[in-house]
Amino acid sequence: MATTALASNFRSPAALARFFLTCALGVGLDLWTKVLAVAHLSDGPNVPRVIRFIPGWVHFTYTENRGAVFGIGQGQRWLFVSVSVLAIVFLTWLFATSGRQRFYQFLLGMLLAGVLGNMYDRIVFGYVRDMIHALPRWPRLFPYIFNVADSLLCVGVFLMIVYSWIHRSHHGAPAGQAAEQQQQLDAR
Repeated sequence: MATTALASNFRSPAALARFFLTCALGVGLDLWTKVLAVAHLSDGPNVPRVIRFIPGWVHFTYTENRGAVFGIGQGQRWLFVSVSVLAIVFLTWLFATSGRQRFYQFLLGMLLAGVLGNMYDRIVFGYVRDMIHALPRWPRLFPYIFNVADSLLCVGVFLMIVYSWIHRSHHGAPAGQAAEQQQQLDAR
């Protein structure tokens, strides 16, 4: 019976679409922007060009990150690939056990897209291609350059925290009210 419950989302076209379509769109957008960044923001090895999209707020510049978040762990390519594989397994398990939580399945697809986008770069190139520099006006506040996959991961984690907080607060409500609130969340 537990196996049947785990497999139910893999038999639901709507659940699969929310999870895998979100993932496919996210990975596609990430890889497309990385190709554009290499083509238009790099004038050769170590010669980046800067496009001031919104001067002082959002600039585009190309860089290669051989580490992880905030450049931590430079040169640990296969460690990050291994962590990514574990994350893929975990996100797939979360999807399988997500039941009818539609928004949650969408969030899991966002997270999977972020993991796959950066893992692709690490396997194919040995580094992650980054190009978005937010808040360049304040380099000490946020000196980091990131990509669409990073954005999907950060936004996905933030929304996951908010969703978990809201979802948990509904379980503390009286039984009838909690069921009604869950139906409203699932309808979204």
